[in-house]
Amino acid sequence: MPKQMLVCCTLFISESRNPAALESIERAAKLFPEVPIINNFPDDSYNRVRYTLVSHFTTDPSNPSPLRNAVFSMVEAALDAIDLELHSGTHPRIGVVDHICFHPLSQASLDQAAHLANSVAADIGLKLGVPVFLYGAADERGRTLDSIRRELGYYKPNAIGNQWSGGVEPESLQLEPDIGPSQAARSKGVAIVGATQWVATYNVPISSTDIAGVRRIARQVSSRGGGLASVEAIALAHGEDTIEVACNLLDPSRVGADQVQLEVERLAREEGMKVGNGYFTDLSPEEIIENYLKLGFLD
Repeated sequence: MPKQMLVCCTLFISESRNPAALESIERAAKLFPEVPIINNFPDDSYNRVRYTLVSHFTTDPSNPSPLRNAVFSMVEAALDAIDLELHSGTHPRIGVVDHICFHPLSQASLDQAAHLANSVAADIGLKLGVPVFLYGAADERGRTLDSIRRELGYYKPNAIGNQWSGGVEPESLQLEPDIGPSQAARSKGVAIVGATQWVATYNVPISSTDIAGVRRIARQVSSRGGGLASVEAIALAHGEDTIEVACNLLDPSRVGADQVQLEVERLAREEGMKVGNGYFTDLSPEEIIENYLKLGFLD
């Protein structure tokens, strides 16, 4: 294990079909070579991309964290290159930069990850004029990502085919943001920024067009529906004849992907549906650290 403190950032951008926009975002990250993009996971159906960055954490106030600077640079590029009013996809979103989360890795603490989250949130809200909502260790109240999303109407499709399309309606901001203006620009939306321990994302495909049936499965899998502890799940259309049970594993050491897969298969049998093999949308923390070290970033 490395001796330096490492912090990871997962950054979700509402775009995957515009190569020029993605190139601009990735070019912004390359301005900070000490902050590599360890994983890049675009999804065309969802029209969404997940970037995973990692870097060392510095406690020197005169030397701002390179991770903070790299993330802000990518956010700024995304807001310049993407118009949410032109966006459509089968994954919910409420902003061009929909979600940012910082996770402590080697030697780093959750408080240090939260410090970075708060710094980036302030930059986005005050310098870029985007309303920002805080969650997890970055929020004094300890609000969850899910609770904020629900209050903002995040999970309600607004277009035919269970799609999310167009800009954010001003009236959708039922909550007062923690940082930044109280109204969101339709073309930019809002950002949700937090800090937590590692969250694994695991999606299970089901061969079906019955969105109501897969929603029943997703609810029964989730802890909210009385299913598996520390699991959040949502049913999302993914192509013409597939619906995914997209899961956040909030404590993957407690409830892992194998348990989720088996439970989805059990519930799908009751619905008469065929289930495919699930997949992670990111590397594990151990793989992230290993890949970072392979790039030569070691004190």
